[in-house]
This record gives sequence, structure tokens and C-alpha cells, in this order.
Amino acid sequence: MTRAQRKQDHINYALSTGQQRKTGFDDVTFVHHSLPNIAVDDVNLHTQIGELNWSSPIFINAMTGGGGKSTSKINEELAILARETGMAIAVGSQMSALKDSNERHTYEVVRKTNQNGIVFGNLGSEATVQQAKDAVEMIEANALQIHLNVIQELTMPEGDRNFRGALERIQQIANGISVPVIVKETGFGISKEVAASLSHSNIAAIDVGGFGGTNFSKIENKRRSRMLGFFDDWGIPTAVSIVECHSSTSLPILASGGVQSSLDIVKSLSLGASAVGMAGVILKTLLDSGLDSTIEEVNEIQSDLKFLMCALGCKNLSELHHVPVVLSGNVYHWLELRGLNPKELSNRNKQ
Repeated sequence: MTRAQRKQDHINYALSTGQQRKTGFDDVTFVHHSLPNIAVDDVNLHTQIGELNWSSPIFINAMTGGGGKSTSKINEELAILARETGMAIAVGSQMSALKDSNERHTYEVVRKTNQNGIVFGNLGSEATVQQAKDAVEMIEANALQIHLNVIQELTMPEGDRNFRGALERIQQIANGISVPVIVKETGFGISKEVAASLSHSNIAAIDVGGFGGTNFSKIENKRRSRMLGFFDDWGIPTAVSIVECHSSTSLPILASGGVQSSLDIVKSLSLGASAVGMAGVILKTLLDSGLDSTIEEVNEIQSDLKFLMCALGCKNLSELHHVPVVLSGNVYHWLELRGLNPKELSNRNKQ
């Protein structure tokens, strides 16, 4: 099977396996604020991640590229969506284009279509510094995602089996390229221990890529003759992973992994994220309803964010980090056992 065929399989299986809704967001509840003392017009959605200033806390997370005409068309429409809504956008792994120049156009279309937007490149932790430089140059990237996908690789029939030296390579890339590096998981979450290790490198941010959304174990198991079902429920739920990472590093935390709604976004921000990535739900809306409807939906989500923040009395994203949230169920249990004191989150005061 060619790499391009595998990329198309990933799109098809991502749509068929769907979103699991095991993120933990349903165990997060806001404490109502009856005297917010602000207006919707007071709310500012601006966020800053290192050197990058964003007008929206939402970004389109890495999905595809390297699959020929079909993925080129998806990336073109995603780039238009980003351009029209003020979102940053990440491309899928560019390794296929580095190995086959015929696939470059499936990534280059993003910058061509969204010339002034914030665009993230993407490579795996096996990449070299030179490959990272080439990936950035390919799309004039403003930042580079380095993705961690051990479980996907182990489940993938033709996947990697050697993960030695990943942290050292990440450090070398962060020190060797001219744009910020964001380390992200691909659907299985980042723990406080891994976040602490990453914080000693020169990276700019951590994207938790939590468990509960698109499941790459299930996707790769569809391609196996003998399934590795034990990985299908493996991972740290997104809500939990945000708290774990936020508790262990001063680096900006990006939230992704099964984020489906404006309420999920605001919950992510309240748990410690500085920006939130969406992928599966955007792809499904785009393919099912078309580009115009997807632009309209994202604009509605951004309006919803202002309503939710107004209800919580928060004029900006940093204030959301201090509103009280009540945790229950598995999220509370997990954080309590991990020594992260979920009761403290219930008694915060943004004043």
C-alpha cells in the first residue's frame, strides 16, 4: 500500500469510527455566576502562544495531506475556512511530501490559499533537523508541530517499532529551526511526567491531544488482520490531560482531542488551555455540509464563546483559568489519585 492510499484510508476510517465522547468534558461543570458585571461586547477572544498572536482561541488541528487530489482539496477548503474565520491551521504530517515531491502541492495549497494566516507545519518525532527546516520552508510555516503517536505506530501494520531518542531529536529541532515548536499527541494524551520532561527543552507549547475523540488505534486496527484491541481504550482523557500538563509546566497548553462544541472549548480553556484545536468535527461538517455551512458554524461557535465567557464574567481568556469548576466522575477520581487536588479547581476565584 502506498503512503497516499494510507492517508486516504485514515480519512475514511476517521469518519466511519467517529468521535467517542470519552474526553471527560461531561465531568466538568461551571459554577454559575449570577453577577458577571460585563457585557458580551467586553469579551476579547485574543490569545498569544509564544511569539504568535491569534484573534481566535480555536485552531484547525492537523488532519491530512499527502493523499493526492482528495487531500489537496480538503486542505484547500480548510485553508479557506481558516482564512475566513481567523483561525490558525495545522497541516497533517509532511513526511510524505519530503519523501515524494509529487505530494508537496497537497500541503503547499494551504499557504497559497491562506497567504497571511497562521499555518503550522507537522512532522513526527523521528524527523531530523534538516527535515524540520524543509517542512517549514515548504509551507512558510509560522510554527512546527512535532507529533507523538506511539500507539498509532504500534497498531499500524507497517508502523515504527523503535522510539529511542525522540526527546533528544525534539530538543535538536527546537534549537535548530527558526520558528516555534509545538509538541502534540495524536489522541492518547500527555501526562504530567511527559509534560515536565518536555518543559526542559526549548519548545514553545504542548498540545495534549487527549483521548476521547478520533481514535487512531481503532483506525489502524481496521487495517490489521489481527487486531490489537487492548489499545482501543488506551489513553488519558482530554480534560484530564489538560490539568496534568497545566500543573507541571509553565509552557502554554493547547487542548485537542474530541473537542466538539463551544462548551467543550470553554471548559478546555478553564482547565488551563490557552488555545483549542478542532479536527474531526470540522472535517465531518465540511464533508457533509460543505464549506459555506462550515464557515457559518465556526462563526457561530466563536459567538457562543463570547456568550459563555460573558455568563462566567470573563473578559479575556486568562480570566477563564481562574473560574471555579466542579469536577465529578472519572475526571475527579483520576486527578485525586494523581495528587492534583481537584477540589482546588472548585474553589477558585478570578477576583
